Amino acid sequence: MPAARKRERDSEADHRPLLPDGGGDEMSGEGGGSGLAKDRSSILLLLLLYVLQGIPLGLAGSIPMILQNRHVTYKDQATFSLSFWPFSIKLLWAPLVDSVFLEGMGRRKSWLVPAQYLIGGFMLMLSSYIDVLLGEGESHTPNVGVITTVFFMLNFLAATQDIAVDGWALTMLSRENVGWASTCNSVGQTAGYFLGYVVFLALESEDFCVHYLGQSGSLVTLSGFLYFWGILFWITTTIVWVLKHEEPSSLMEKNEGLVGTYSVLGQILKKKTMWDLILVLLTCKIGFAASDALTGLKLIEIGVPKDRLALLSIPIIPVQILLPLYISRHTAGPRPLDPFILGYPLRLVFGLVFAGVVYVTPLFRLADGSFPFHYYGLIIAIYLIHQVFVNCMFVGVMAFFARISDSSVGGTYMTLLNTFTNLGGNWPSWVALRFVSELTWTSCLGASQPDTVSSCASDPEKQLCEEAGGSCATWMDGYYVETVVLVIVGFLWMRWGLPTIKRLQSLPVSDWAVSQRTD
Repeated sequence: MPAARKRERDSEADHRPLLPDGGGDEMSGEGGGSGLAKDRSSILLLLLLYVLQGIPLGLAGSIPMILQNRHVTYKDQATFSLSFWPFSIKLLWAPLVDSVFLEGMGRRKSWLVPAQYLIGGFMLMLSSYIDVLLGEGESHTPNVGVITTVFFMLNFLAATQDIAVDGWALTMLSRENVGWASTCNSVGQTAGYFLGYVVFLALESEDFCVHYLGQSGSLVTLSGFLYFWGILFWITTTIVWVLKHEEPSSLMEKNEGLVGTYSVLGQILKKKTMWDLILVLLTCKIGFAASDALTGLKLIEIGVPKDRLALLSIPIIPVQILLPLYISRHTAGPRPLDPFILGYPLRLVFGLVFAGVVYVTPLFRLADGSFPFHYYGLIIAIYLIHQVFVNCMFVGVMAFFARISDSSVGGTYMTLLNTFTNLGGNWPSWVALRFVSELTWTSCLGASQPDTVSSCASDPEKQLCEEAGGSCATWMDGYYVETVVLVIVGFLWMRWGLPTIKRLQSLPVSDWAVSQRTD
């Protein structure tokens, strides 16, 4: 299904709700309106930075759709999914970003500016070679290994920018407005992903541009899109570097140093409560792995155009933006994970619903190979309901991270939590993609030499079957096997996971702190 790769994030300190209401403890004397007005320019800047961060993520999200149309294997798709892992392993270099900087440039801009310049340069360079790498107009297949390496580097740079922006948000905004950092993250990254994924796939589709925009062909190419955003990255980064002032680091921040920051990370990981939370984060998404990683690819395999799947995100984007704003009003206080607990079993059930949609999709196909509007309406309706449960979990986790994060250690605490959250989504998806072919049983029927061609497990075997006059038949699709098995695993996980979550959110904030806090 078309979905932004949302990452549970946190940005606020202590007990602040994600949407400030003008209240608060020692800051309650300041009016909500005047407090927000003084941070308006900073909020807009954060939105811009998170939009830029979403662009390479959106482009990377569009590549599996393009590869699927070029008939790569699911093992190749699993290989490319590794390109998203920098967001799951950024903990390795986050302390470096948090502690080593040039005083004259600023603690966060020392990393933000070079990272964004490199992203722009990488896009400009990639624009000259991406068509060759994808096998455009050539007889050879896509070079998945090189493509994966290239987008791994792009996401590495985006993850580095993310570390810097997360840390800068805590000091860029005044304390009563620091909760807006989470909102900027969610809204900005969703908008950036929308541009890099939905807008690109729509404008790159010749069919869409001809039938809906009245053009003679596609309006953009992947190489042109990369070139445009490469230039824009350079321009916006220069403006931020020159015009945005960064407050000098405090004396405590200066004295921490690289060794001190890694020491703080070690202190965080020594906490028994932290390891309980890490285990929850690493295992809670196993039940969703097949539906999240494979559903969209299976629909393309059946014949649903990739640009249509991308366009289905258009009515969903406002929901992805507005739902977190609404749900965040119910996550303030001591029980922010209650929406997570509510949404978890319902999201598991929707894994079976998506499998049902894939199963009945061939029944909707018209004689010319297209699909009627009511089919797309069905997908949108199902996916909109699914987004409610996804966002209940997303916002609940964000609010919990915001409640327990110790702001005295900068972005390191937040990065640790986000790292394990991302890893908990990536490794089950990789496993689902990697082994779905092994769980799929196929055979060649009607071949002239059935003894020599009996299986259709790989593309060469499919080709041999067709050359022998046969056709491939699927007796058991690994997608359905994985979906059912993993949903069952998810319900079994609930017997341990949900009580553990309730216990963790009942702990006082002091149990999570690295330093002694007085508020």
